[in-house]
Amino acid sequence: MDTFVGYNKVELFDDHKGVTFPMAVMYPTCAPGKPEKIGPYSMNVSINSAIKEGLFPLILLSHGNGAGHLEYRTLAYHLALNGFVVGVPDHPFNNWKDNSLEGTVENLINRPRHLHIAINWFFDSDDFGRSLKPNSVFVIGHSMGGYTALAVAGGVPTSLANESLNRQPQQISVTHDHRVKAIVLLTPAAEWFRAKGALSEVKVPILMLTGEKDELTPHFHAQIVLDGVPDNAQIKHRIVENAGHFSFLSPFPEHVTKPDFPPSQDPPGFDRESFLQELNAEVLDFLLKLT
Repeated sequence: MDTFVGYNKVELFDDHKGVTFPMAVMYPTCAPGKPEKIGPYSMNVSINSAIKEGLFPLILLSHGNGAGHLEYRTLAYHLALNGFVVGVPDHPFNNWKDNSLEGTVENLINRPRHLHIAINWFFDSDDFGRSLKPNSVFVIGHSMGGYTALAVAGGVPTSLANESLNRQPQQISVTHDHRVKAIVLLTPAAEWFRAKGALSEVKVPILMLTGEKDELTPHFHAQIVLDGVPDNAQIKHRIVENAGHFSFLSPFPEHVTKPDFPPSQDPPGFDRESFLQELNAEVLDFLLKLT
């Protein structure tokens, strides 16, 4: 039986803050898709269709600072087409519509909790709960989403001095989720885990891809992860030749693909479209081996 991609958006509720936030969901379905306008893009999906019969692993994808779910649509779509349920929440007050909590302690606390809320929602959902494999939850994080993935998986972050009102670093209390069995880090922002022992409880397999020409999260971020986890044999790390920080994002519409919009730009000679095909295959291969 052929597999297609279902798509819907749901509203999650953060009772700690009393706010709702949207999450896009892509998943395997037997209902044939058709071109649908999702934001400024056309995606071949089946809106609000029933999930395919079977048990599927769950992936939560955490976007970067000031981004949103559509910037990762190609990766989410590929994983859903190949048998995963994928949720991509828009982190409240740290997304493209409202980025007012950027660079704050509150944002460091909130982000891991958003993923915990999302995981709970899936397992409690009448539409998806019965279709999820137990003990098969994965998190993918790009940039600030990499921070979020590490925090959810057991990391203990410490804020930077400029993020606190008193200009003093402070250890952050975050929501760990022991249901997370592996994480994928794409150019992760990891400087909050410099303190000794900050990553000592991160004991899950990790795929980490970093950009050779990344100027926003240069190599020292990856080195913090490599040095900080208790067993770096658990890490599969690859430096992507000539890739920049934003090379991991899905392509943008032609009218915004220009030098004054950095997320649409790559280092000279880098082929984002071709690389994203490699990225899709590499992430899928890593996760399939763990399911």
